[in-house]
Amino acid sequence: MTGTELDCLVAQIGEELLARVGGALPASAQKGEGLNLPGQVCPGCVQRCAQTCARNTRHILAAGADRVSCSERMTRIDPAIAALIDHTILKPEATRDDVLKVCREARQYGFASVCVNPYWVPLAHAELAGSRVLVCSVVGFPLGATFTQVKVAETTAAVRSGAREIDMVINVGALRSGDREAVREDIRQVVAAAHGGGAAVKVILETALLDDNQKAIGCTLAKLAGADFVKTSTGFGPGGATAHDVALMRRVVGPEMGVKAAGGIRTIEDLRAMTAAGATRIGASASIKIVEATAA
Repeated sequence: MTGTELDCLVAQIGEELLARVGGALPASAQKGEGLNLPGQVCPGCVQRCAQTCARNTRHILAAGADRVSCSERMTRIDPAIAALIDHTILKPEATRDDVLKVCREARQYGFASVCVNPYWVPLAHAELAGSRVLVCSVVGFPLGATFTQVKVAETTAAVRSGAREIDMVINVGALRSGDREAVREDIRQVVAAAHGGGAAVKVILETALLDDNQKAIGCTLAKLAGADFVKTSTGFGPGGATAHDVALMRRVVGPEMGVKAAGGIRTIEDLRAMTAAGATRIGASASIKIVEATAA
């Protein structure tokens, strides 16, 4: 430690002692939340630095610490809830740093997967190596109205790059036109390409564009084509998941397939409504807000 660093440390300790003696703690410190300011010790510290003082924690790690201590007051999330969630970043403007941040969060919280656009699959695969978090990618996204050969090529490339789950969009227009065999074959070929590489397939119906009969037909075709899940929405359509749609999809596919609710799920109450209706996976970008609402 240099003389300058020692002086800084002494000054920090002195500031904390003065604050405690004077009794004039900031409101955040009185609540045990910490100051979260660089260069200052947090009066009233309850050893939740990693959670409440992110900036200071980064400084500690950058200085050479291997671990940061915490107390029993560290917030504990429900891992069963986290394991239901595909932590999603599908915004077209998402940057490399955005994707890396989502991957780090998925590791930290134990989400089921990180769902990214195909371009980012190699990056997510590398970042998540050694963890239990899967890489999920989208195919034919978000419209679904492309050639089956293109969807198959996207699937093959994504799986080769490390994706272990594929969320494909059905040809919505074909389904609405009554072209059932075209829809089934579209799904079947993507399923074959994904399963050949060891990846599961979730079929996105975009339920807001379908009536209940069309939703049931879409689920049936996905099941006949060998898909692993049916999924409500892309999150880019005119509406998101509803408990009604999830319950309908569950009734049609039975217990053999997964049902993923996605689109507009932002709270723990939303998640619980979807799982009560039959969802076994949740797609969300508000994942951290949701799981932190379960904290003990």
